Amino acid sequence: MSRGAWVEQIMGMPVSVHLRGAASGEAMPRAVEDVFAELREADRLFSTYRPDSQISMLGRGELELGDCDPLVSEVLSLCDKAREATDGWFDVLLPEPDGTFRLDPSGLVKGWAVERAAARLGKRWAADYYVNAGGDIALCARGDQPWRIGVEGASADTLVGVLPLFEGGVATSGNAHRGGHLVRPDNGRPAAELGSVTVIGPSLMWADVLATAAFVRGPDALDWLQVQEGYDAVVVALDGSVGTTTGIRGVVEAAANRTNHH
Repeated sequence: MSRGAWVEQIMGMPVSVHLRGAASGEAMPRAVEDVFAELREADRLFSTYRPDSQISMLGRGELELGDCDPLVSEVLSLCDKAREATDGWFDVLLPEPDGTFRLDPSGLVKGWAVERAAARLGKRWAADYYVNAGGDIALCARGDQPWRIGVEGASADTLVGVLPLFEGGVATSGNAHRGGHLVRPDNGRPAAELGSVTVIGPSLMWADVLATAAFVRGPDALDWLQVQEGYDAVVVALDGSVGTTTGIRGVVEAAANRTNHH
């Protein structure tokens, strides 16, 4: 089956769109252009690295929520639900050393934005696709050939297994790529007790939230993820040992000997 792939740098990371049924030499389909455009718009609104983003201006008190794009209210409402669903382990108000708090919805925004963009792509592309933004993946395989997604280990250059998936989302949280950027909402310190957490399930946004919350929880992450209905996970310890929820235990072990992924 022919396959095309297109990559752009958005939100400070490589974002790739992969289509089965499209040749790599073809011009970028309009549906793919729309994915990139939607993610650029999400970056304009929500990037904490851009001082002119609405979320940055809101956090500094230079903009009122009522004056923001309606998507900002939508995301912050979802963040409230995520905080409640994770017993506070996911939070957008993160403590700073000086006792203040910074507004940072990044742990939800990326999954939310990619899931939205992929859903639009799926309505316009009749065959298989996946969108990968820095390891957060929304995918759909409509035929009998799944996408095969590698599960990252404690370091960026290791794979602990491969998951054959037909639809849904895959999100990974860890420090392999960006150092200690994930902080505990209770004390503001970088989370560093696990190697990585990968969560799969029907919604990339919620997989992203659960992976973030589980990673900052630390050692009891696997037990907590085991009871998250509809989602499964792979938790990699700092020593490289791997634990999985029961729903995918056999699948990950069976795929761990394979080397080809995506």
